[in-house]
Amino acid sequence: MKQTKQTSSNDGVHELLDDAFHPGIETESENFRDDHDQRNNPNVDKLFVDMEKPLYPGCEDFSVLGFLLELMNVKVTCKMTNVPMDMILSLFSRAFKDANFPKNHYEAKKYLRTLGLGYESIHACKHYCALFWKENAELQNCPVCSTSRYEENSKGKKKPVKVLRYFPITSRLKRLYASRHTAREMSWHDRHRTKEEGVLRHPADGKAWKHFDAMFPDFANDPRNVRLGLASDGFNPFGAMSLSYSMWPVVLIPYNMPPWKSMVDASFLLTLLIPGKSSPGNKIDVYLRPLVDELKLLWDEGVEIYDCDSKQRFNMRAALLWTINDFPAYGYLSGWKTSGYMACPTCNEDASSVRIRDRIAYVGHRRFLEPNDSWRNARDFNGKRESRDAPKRVTGDDCLRQLENLTKHDQVKKHSHGGKKRKLDSHTPGTNWSKKSIFFELPYWHKLLIRHNIDVMHVEKNVCENVLGTLLNLEGKTKDTDKARLDLKDMNIRKELHLVQKNGRWFKPHALYVLAREERKEFCNLLKSVRFPDGYAGNLAKIVIVDQGKVYGLKSHDCHVLIQRIIPIAIRPFMTKKFRDALVELSQFFKKLTEGTLYVTELEAMQTNIVVILCKLERIFPPSFFTVMVHLCVHLPEEAILGGPVQSRWMYPIERFLGHLKRHVRNRAKPEGSIEEGYVVKEAITFCSHYLRGVESKLDKRDRTNDKTSSDDQSFVLDVFRVNGRGIGKKEVRFLPSDLMKKALWFILNNCEEAQPYLE
Repeated sequence: MKQTKQTSSNDGVHELLDDAFHPGIETESENFRDDHDQRNNPNVDKLFVDMEKPLYPGCEDFSVLGFLLELMNVKVTCKMTNVPMDMILSLFSRAFKDANFPKNHYEAKKYLRTLGLGYESIHACKHYCALFWKENAELQNCPVCSTSRYEENSKGKKKPVKVLRYFPITSRLKRLYASRHTAREMSWHDRHRTKEEGVLRHPADGKAWKHFDAMFPDFANDPRNVRLGLASDGFNPFGAMSLSYSMWPVVLIPYNMPPWKSMVDASFLLTLLIPGKSSPGNKIDVYLRPLVDELKLLWDEGVEIYDCDSKQRFNMRAALLWTINDFPAYGYLSGWKTSGYMACPTCNEDASSVRIRDRIAYVGHRRFLEPNDSWRNARDFNGKRESRDAPKRVTGDDCLRQLENLTKHDQVKKHSHGGKKRKLDSHTPGTNWSKKSIFFELPYWHKLLIRHNIDVMHVEKNVCENVLGTLLNLEGKTKDTDKARLDLKDMNIRKELHLVQKNGRWFKPHALYVLAREERKEFCNLLKSVRFPDGYAGNLAKIVIVDQGKVYGLKSHDCHVLIQRIIPIAIRPFMTKKFRDALVELSQFFKKLTEGTLYVTELEAMQTNIVVILCKLERIFPPSFFTVMVHLCVHLPEEAILGGPVQSRWMYPIERFLGHLKRHVRNRAKPEGSIEEGYVVKEAITFCSHYLRGVESKLDKRDRTNDKTSSDDQSFVLDVFRVNGRGIGKKEVRFLPSDLMKKALWFILNNCEEAQPYLE
């Protein structure tokens, strides 16, 4: 009987080791990297022995391995540091002298390292010239700039100047197929996805995915081949704005899985950790070299792996579909400069922008209207008629032709360390390219319909800040400046808003799109009074100063909620119908665009509507309002048709993942080292937590607030009142007026199933 109980409790650990070390499945930890059957390795043998070994003599509930896995799971789930783990293990060792505990956290981590996948440290040149890798692995100086690979510390010991951490993706993709809990999900996009023409619920529903399948049918024939998205962004690991530090993780997203599993941090694959202290900028390609080489190998040859779902071996290949970044990182990865007259990568060389007094404005959205639209002849936009056609979307082949020009003109000196860059003729074709992206080395890259996504999160945030900053006349955020009024005079439009001179002083007439002082206070008071359901949004009261009529410190999700839910309602008492309608339509555009299920017919209509909305805004706001981020709205519906719902292509989950990485920083002197060690442990324990039964883990976390009521408590409650939730605050008895009582009674009688037999 005892043996049966112990066997039952260890079933999950048995499955874990069987999946992790099935013949042909290899790990790539620092201590063990060979490719033969892992069961012949002494470290693996010890795991199998400890799986059967009781934690202490007579223990029936825990084996040595099972207990240690659950203990490390507690550490990862509760975000414990190493010090309390050392104290806990020391306490357990003293309390249970016959138990088989590791002495400290280091021993526990070393013991479980065989279950991890490890990483590779690659030295790099301090000037971003090259990696000391492959043919350069034995060099002591940079092959490009001759800078030393090492620097001496205070003790006279050599240490590398920069270290790139590389987490190989092949072993991580193998593990997805090795586990019985994830292998089946890796072909969900083909076998279990609801396929409905004209409906977009997953990237596989998008035009770009289908085009890729048509171009490469040999790849598409096996649904187990992996489709990946790449995301990267810089972040400060210290969380202190006074410290200038930018570290760049590169993350891969496996799109084979359903959206609710692929877009969570447990499924993300950290593949590169680019070291700070400064951003790599356009030289990020140097650090991407190991990843691109591995992607080329996975495309050209593939790798033979074991599929736990089909119980067969197959040749797995992988393809990178696109990248997801904020707009500056878009420029670093694509090679297209995201500033200047041609900042819009979709409009490319046919961008519509004008120089105003202190910036470049991206106006002229009338060119996207139908050729016979009456607004094309109106002069109140910019004082001119519009006869140009809408710009055409460039293909990958078009980009390659432009990049041939780049090579001929030698646009930027390849390795200039603080030196001057040669100035270019702004009319030279293709000069907005700063480099040829390393991704063009992938054989399929130029065939993709969408290579780099415009991030809806940052577009929405920038549009909201422009609107809110101008409404509230926030210093540094408003687009209604003195120079903006002078721009109107230069264009000879909206004369009622031109600066007026009285008694030798210049005055700025009040604009209808700017709230008066008392109106700003009333507007901010409304924002402060809004209450959201738990977990829906942040507390807006913390970012509002009612007395000054100011809003500060807006986060991306604050802007998401404000532009879609609050601003259209809050401005109603203060603005004219013309202005209200334009903002409401803009709000509805973002609201519709960010839905989880999209319809192609609606997106095509939205493509027309956003042009009209931007044209309406051009007649209201000054040209300085139209930054490139506002202009990018015009391309978002088309990208949704190509790529599918934005939830799989925006930065919200990536930003949350970066926040998790930031919490791994325990040693502020070596933030990259802290993150690499913390991530490898978390990755291993996340894999193991699939097999831990009846235990709260990263994959099965308890709700933050328990709003669910038991069925027993509601067995006597009418269906219309049987909802999840719990009361807060002091109980209070209220008597409803007769008119409200009649409405409540009508609602109950018409919506309560129990009352229907009596009504009939």
